[in-house]
Amino acid sequence: MRIIDAHVHLYPPEVGPDPAGWAVAQGEPHWAELCTRRRRDGRPVQTFPTAEQLLRQMDGEQVEKAVLLGWYWEKPATCAWQNRFFADCRKAHPDRFAIFATFHPAAGAAAVRDEIRWARDAGFCGLGELSPHSQHCPVDDPVLAMALELAGEFGLPVNLHVSDPQGKKYPGRAETPLDDFRRLARPFRRTTFILAHWGGGLALLETNPDVRNDLANVVYDTAASPLVCDAQIWRKALDVVPMEKVMFGSDYPLVLYPKTESEPGWRGVLAEIDRAGLSAAEKTQLLAGNAARLLGL
Repeated sequence: MRIIDAHVHLYPPEVGPDPAGWAVAQGEPHWAELCTRRRRDGRPVQTFPTAEQLLRQMDGEQVEKAVLLGWYWEKPATCAWQNRFFADCRKAHPDRFAIFATFHPAAGAAAVRDEIRWARDAGFCGLGELSPHSQHCPVDDPVLAMALELAGEFGLPVNLHVSDPQGKKYPGRAETPLDDFRRLARPFRRTTFILAHWGGGLALLETNPDVRNDLANVVYDTAASPLVCDAQIWRKALDVVPMEKVMFGSDYPLVLYPKTESEPGWRGVLAEIDRAGLSAAEKTQLLAGNAARLLGL
């Protein structure tokens, strides 16, 4: 069965040898707090593979394509740096990587507009993963509003990080009030929003007609699902939202089953999906069809 992972993170090779030291040098403390954490047994919560290592693992686990998402960096220069790296990745492996561009509203309207136009022309198929809350940016920031409007004009979906307000606390966690995403989605109807991590539970709230109407232009990815939800979420969510509103994402290279696994990968989460009682048609849409349609893959 075809698999497109719509939520993958990848960093240039200079990050891997000393991620914490790199973050200090770049002035990115929030990323360091989240991405260089260790579990109680001392093992890291994630690894830092190169593009070549990622491709080898994709080949070994039959993942056809990875959608590389940027990060919600605290500095505009880091956003631009990652975007150029992604452009090189796509140029080298256009059949395996699709790419999203990131930005920081603090760069200013002109710079953000130019960066999004450059990304569109360079073959990026979306924007994100963004997190105004982590980037210390109000959700009604005018530069962010301009960028979201431009995304709709250019047909670039926008991936936003969302944390479940009832979820586990951890170092670096940013609170992301769920009503903020309804406020973001309502005025930008031309823009498709991808709310990561099942939208922090918003997917399950679409039983409410007002919520469902506000989120008509929203889809959800399943990033880090085994870490933030129990295994019943697959059937439970798909009984609430239409099948076309959910697409598979892993949040690679996070280790999704820290009690039983020491490395990131897809086997565990794909096995969980196999046990979820989805039909063959539902699995086809979830694992590849929705991402292929939404992102033009």
